[in-house]
Amino acid sequence: MKLSGVELRRIQMPLVAPFRTSFGTETSRDVLLLRVVTGEAEGWGECVALSGPLYSSEYVDAAADVLSRFLIPALAAHGRLDANAVAPALAPFKGHRMAKAALEMAVLDAELRAEGRSMARELGAVRDRVPCGVSVGIMSSVGELLDAVGGYVDAGYVRVKLKIQPGWDVEPVRAVRERFGDDVLLQVDANTAYTRADTRHLARLDPFGLLLIEQPLDEEDVLGHAELAKVISTPVCLDESITSARAAADAISLGACAIVNVKPGRVGGYLEARRVHDVCAAHGVPVWCGGMLETGLGRAANVALAALPGFTLPGDTSASDRYYRTDITAPFVLEDGHLPVPAAPGIGVEPIPGELEAVTTKTQWLSL
Repeated sequence: MKLSGVELRRIQMPLVAPFRTSFGTETSRDVLLLRVVTGEAEGWGECVALSGPLYSSEYVDAAADVLSRFLIPALAAHGRLDANAVAPALAPFKGHRMAKAALEMAVLDAELRAEGRSMARELGAVRDRVPCGVSVGIMSSVGELLDAVGGYVDAGYVRVKLKIQPGWDVEPVRAVRERFGDDVLLQVDANTAYTRADTRHLARLDPFGLLLIEQPLDEEDVLGHAELAKVISTPVCLDESITSARAAADAISLGACAIVNVKPGRVGGYLEARRVHDVCAAHGVPVWCGGMLETGLGRAANVALAALPGFTLPGDTSASDRYYRTDITAPFVLEDGHLPVPAAPGIGVEPIPGELEAVTTKTQWLSL
């Protein structure tokens, strides 16, 4: 393909309710979208960076800057290209994986649309629908938490993830387990909120039969996770620490994780996410697809990824109405605890023009 231009579009998406984690509370999503235009087709990409450098060092303004100043011009200089050429072309620029992932997603979408192939087929999907879990933020009270979890269980979600932090961990987990019983698949996510000194405290979660504890320690403390895994019986899952297939292989070799959360934006794109999946599958380590409160564009791509064979645990691929009253695409609707895998060319969905314009705050067109 030959790039003729790229549109950067900022949108503001109000959340149906505040979403609180150990690193902050979000009430809306400031999202950066990319529309890649080629001679054959257009493609959409979604950058999952948050408005501030809290989950990771990346944030939306920086992603928009590095894309417009460095990444897009570098890619345009390659003339004719395909999605597999994106990562090598951008490799000289350090970091900025979420920005790179958005650009790769858009190029891949355009390429597949031009060839009439779906993203699910391209990645190697083996299912036409995927089981869905839900991520439940930190609440102001245990009662509020129980009400929220009850609503998601009634809606049909097959797995519940509770965000935790020091002071909001053992008792909320105990309350959910006692209220909903052992049949509910339950896991927790700390988003790096603990240290090695909290090992004995984290072991207090062992009696609750959790599927996993996700990223309890700092993202750079892979060795600490390996030491923690020797002490607690709850399986350790890594999220922020896994930035590439090589990082996944190293963490597995160290015994730092028994499960891996795969987030395409965090590892630099869907093609690298597939490589993470392949490495984990080769080591017998199950994976699941994480979420970053994506719009329908990113959700469609995540659902396609989650249909690969190694994704044996329900992911954070929730229905659209978990986060947004109105999505910018046709909504993803939960059916019997599952979401359908888009089968149309590319990511399989497109923005609804009116809905997209209603939430757009800024656009920038880069002619190449």
